[in-house]
Amino acid sequence: MDATGSHTDALAVRDRRIVALGSADVDALITDRTEVIQLRGRLLLPGFQDAHAHPVFGGLLRLRCDLMEAADAADCLRVIGDHEGDGRWVLGGGWDSAHFPGGAPTAEALDRVTGSRPAYLVNRDHHSAWVNTAALRLAGVDAQTPDPPDGWIERDARGRPAGTLHEGAADLVARALPAPDPDEYRAALLEGQRLLHAHGVTGWQDAIVGAYLGHADILDTYRTLDRTGLLSGRVQGALWWDRRRGPEQVPDLVERRELARGARFRADHVKLMIDGVCENRTASMVRPYLGERRNGLSHLSAPELREVVGRLAAEGFSVHFHAVGDRAVRDALDAVAAAPGSGLRHQIAHVQVIRTEDVARFRELGVTANVQEAWAINDGAMTELTIPRLGTERAARQYPFRSLHEAGAPLAAGSDWPVSDIAPLAAVHAAVNRCEPGGEADPFLPEQSLELGAALTAHTRGSARANGFAAETGSLEPGKAADLVVLDRDPFSLPGPEIGRTRVDLTIVDGAVVHRR
Repeated sequence: MDATGSHTDALAVRDRRIVALGSADVDALITDRTEVIQLRGRLLLPGFQDAHAHPVFGGLLRLRCDLMEAADAADCLRVIGDHEGDGRWVLGGGWDSAHFPGGAPTAEALDRVTGSRPAYLVNRDHHSAWVNTAALRLAGVDAQTPDPPDGWIERDARGRPAGTLHEGAADLVARALPAPDPDEYRAALLEGQRLLHAHGVTGWQDAIVGAYLGHADILDTYRTLDRTGLLSGRVQGALWWDRRRGPEQVPDLVERRELARGARFRADHVKLMIDGVCENRTASMVRPYLGERRNGLSHLSAPELREVVGRLAAEGFSVHFHAVGDRAVRDALDAVAAAPGSGLRHQIAHVQVIRTEDVARFRELGVTANVQEAWAINDGAMTELTIPRLGTERAARQYPFRSLHEAGAPLAAGSDWPVSDIAPLAAVHAAVNRCEPGGEADPFLPEQSLELGAALTAHTRGSARANGFAAETGSLEPGKAADLVVLDRDPFSLPGPEIGRTRVDLTIVDGAVVHRR
C-alpha cells in the first residue's frame, strides 16, 4: 500500500515499529526470541482505517434495542416488543426506512408493542427518529408544535405528529431523554472498538464528537479511555458544529481541541453537517425532488458556509463535511476554494450525487472524497426511496467512485457504522462489484466500480491521510508503526464475486495483537 503499489514477502517488527521488509533483511533479524508468524498464502496489509464511523453510537445500539438485523417492519415491532430495557424508556434504533411506507413508521404501530413506556428509536442512517405517543406526550410535542428550521414532523391527516421526526425535529423528543450514563457510554466505546479491531481496523475518525440526535457529547468518553490506557485504536475526532449557533462557537472548538490532545486520541477536525439524506428528501439538491418543490435542506447557506470554513481553516481545523446532494457537494467545494491555509485535510463524506463539472475539483482543491462504498448497491433504500425521488438522470450520477479516482481525487473510505456494515472487506467487495457480498440484485452502475487495489488503498493509505495519521501508518514501510492486518486469504487471487468471503485473522496495533480469530 505504498505509493508505488509494491509487494514484499516478509516483514519484521521491533519495539512497535516496522524495522525491515523482504526475507533477505528479515531473516537476518530472527533469533530464538523472535515470534514468527507464517502467512502460508494469507495477505498482510497495513491495518485498515475507517475515515468516518460512530463507534460509540454503534456500541450503544448493541447495548440497547438493536433493530439492525430486523428483516421488515413486523420484525422490528417483534424485537421492540421483546426488549425489556430498564423499564423506563425504550431506546435504540437501526430500523430501515425502506421497511415502512414513505420511510415513515407510525407512533400507533409502536404504541401496540411499547404500551405506556416512552420510546425513541433512531433509524439506520441516523437522520430520523421513530417515537411513540408516550414520548410525544412527555416531550410536549403535539399538533400545535411547529417544524424546526432544520427538520420536520411527519403528520397525520389532522396535523398531529404521526410518529417519525426528521433531522432536527428529532431533538424535540431527544431533549426529554434520561440523562446519559457515563459508564454505559464507556462500555459502548469499548464494544465499538472491539468490533472495529475484529474487522481489521486499527484507527478511525469518529465523525461526530458532540451531542447529536439524542446522543450525549462523547469527548470525555474518549478522553477517559485514552487516559486509562483502554483506547487501543488511533482516533481522530471530528468536533460537532452546532448548527443552531454561529461562528461565535469557534473559540469553544479551539478549547475542545486542546482538551482532546492525548496519547491515542486527538480532535483536529470539525464536522459540518450541510444537508441530510436522499431517502427522506433532506439531501440538498440543485433541482427539486421529482414531483415536489423542495430541494432538500441546507443547514448552512452557501455564504454562511464560506464564512464558517474560512474561520475554521484560519484556526488550523480540517473540515469534515457531510454532503450527500449535488448542491451540498458544490457548496462544500466552493467554501474550501475560498478558505485560507494549506496542508489541511478537508474531506467531503458521502458524495452521493455529484455534478459532472465538480468531479475534477476534488483533485484541484486537494479535497478528499470520503466514500461509503457499501452504499453503492441496489438495496431497498435505493430502489424504493432514492431513485424514485431523484429520477433517472440524477440517479445515474450516484457514487461515482471510478470517475473520482480517474480524475485524481484523493479517496478515503468510511463505514459510517452503525449506519451501515462495519466490515471494510464487505465495503471493498461492494466497491469492486457494486453489489453486496452474496447479494442477488443487479450491480449498481457497474461502470463506476473500483479496481481491488484502489479500493484497498482507500481503506489504508487514503484513510490514514484523511485521519491525519499518514506519517505513522497507512502503508508498510520501515519506521512506521506496526499497525497490521492479516487476512485469511489473498483477495488479489480471487474472482471479484468472492472477495467478500475474505475474513480477518489477526489485527495488530503498535506491534500488539488486539484481535485474533
